[in-house]
Amino acid sequence: QLVESGGGLVQAGDSLRLSCTASGRDVNTFATGWFRQAPGEERDFVAGITWSGSGSNTFYADSVKGRFAISRDNAKNTVYLQMNSLQPEDTAVYYCAATYTYLATTDASYPLWGQGTQVTVSS
Repeated sequence: QLVESGGGLVQAGDSLRLSCTASGRDVNTFATGWFRQAPGEERDFVAGITWSGSGSNTFYADSVKGRFAISRDNAKNTVYLQMNSLQPEDTAVYYCAATYTYLATTDASYPLWGQGTQVTVSS
C-alpha cells in the first residue's frame, strides 16, 4: 500500500514536499513515479526514481525540471517529491505509483497506486 501526504494550498512561488510511504513493502526494491492529474486532464508523469539496485536514477518531465526533485529515504520507507517555485499550472491531484519492473512514464506501467493528494497553487 502507498500513502501520499503533504499536499495543500499554497501561493505561486511557494514550495511543498510530498511524501509517499510504503507499508508492507520495501520502497528500496521498486521504481517509484509521481504523476499528477488536473481536472479534465489525463494523468501525467511528473518524476520518477529507479530502484536502488539500478542506481536510483531520477527522471523528470520537462515542465518540472529544475523545480522539482524526487528522492528516497530508505530508513523511512518513503519517497519524496520536493516542489519548488510552484505555479498555478502545477495545481492537480498528485499520485505516487510503484512498479517492480522498469521505470516508465506511462501510468499503465504501474500496478501500485496511492490515493492521491491535492496540490492547489493560487496566483
